[in-house]
Amino acid sequence: MNIALWIVAGLLAIAYLAGGGGKVVLSKEKLVALGPSAEWAEDFSAGGVKAIGALEVLAAVGLILPALLDIAPVLVPLAASGLVLIMIGATITRIRRHEYTLMALDLVYLALAAFVAWGRFGPYSFTE
Repeated sequence: MNIALWIVAGLLAIAYLAGGGGKVVLSKEKLVALGPSAEWAEDFSAGGVKAIGALEVLAAVGLILPALLDIAPVLVPLAASGLVLIMIGATITRIRRHEYTLMALDLVYLALAAFVAWGRFGPYSFTE
């Protein structure tokens, strides 16, 4: 199970580093122009989009580095919990915008982050 948690955390870290990095680097207009999956940004200010991106990048780093360096590994489940909260917000935004098909991927990310949070807070924590 420990290996599965590492794999899921690694995949989440890659996805959120790429996605969050894009939100930080690209302007809101360029992000919206990427297509239907990014049109949610219309509902937020440019600063709000950048803040969401920065939180995603921080969470991506928090999923891997604390455990890898053995410095405050309790940050791993906290980062995963933060991603759960971000994805709950994303799901609410999708519901508000009636983007139910796009919401499916958000729910997958939410479930994966919840799995990492559960595993690292619970039976497979780094403090054992």
